[in-house]
Amino acid sequence: MPNPSHWLDRLVAHGVVPVVRTSTADLARIAVSWLREAGFRTFEITMTIPGAAALIAELSADDELLIGAGTVFTAAEAERVVAAGARYVVSPCVVAEIGAACRRLAVPSLMGALTPTEVHQAHRAGARAVKLFPAATVGPAHLKALRTVFPDVLFMPTGGVDAASVADWVRAGAACVGVGGKLVDEASIKAGDKAVVLDAAATLMANFRSTAATAAPLRPRSPTR
Repeated sequence: MPNPSHWLDRLVAHGVVPVVRTSTADLARIAVSWLREAGFRTFEITMTIPGAAALIAELSADDELLIGAGTVFTAAEAERVVAAGARYVVSPCVVAEIGAACRRLAVPSLMGALTPTEVHQAHRAGARAVKLFPAATVGPAHLKALRTVFPDVLFMPTGGVDAASVADWVRAGAACVGVGGKLVDEASIKAGDKAVVLDAAATLMANFRSTAATAAPLRPRSPTR
């Protein structure tokens, strides 16, 4: 049976994680369809989407996709989304009960943190990786500084990451990045501007991969609890 490290390794291998946060499930389906055409195979489906758990179940039925759940705040929610098929659970903050639930459920927990104290708390709470959020408010230099004291923690900057900044985030030590509105732009989806979305997706992924190919490998360690 796959363990949390298996799912986390797969997530990191994908590199760019589209964070799907739309006002309806139908718009989310379109976003996933378009981005899948662009080559993406992992998606963080946020719990703010109406019917998110059902959408996770629908998408995770496809073995080609690695589906995670985002904006998860409680252990009960974590249990519900994992039962639906989520293979990783993302929280915008440190929630110890989610770390404990994810250990029981054998899936990785990614907890949001910004300061050194929060990073330490997230790791102690069982986070397999830290979602640096909101990343754009601090910038890549902040991540580089965190990496000097947390060299074995995997970081996923999320919030404001785009094609212009993604290379800087990778050079600063990001294991992967979460990208929301720069990939899943609801206005473009509603307007049917598929070409705009595909172009943004291709540029962002190309910039990530070209930089990641020359970056030093990261060595994660297991949470202490």
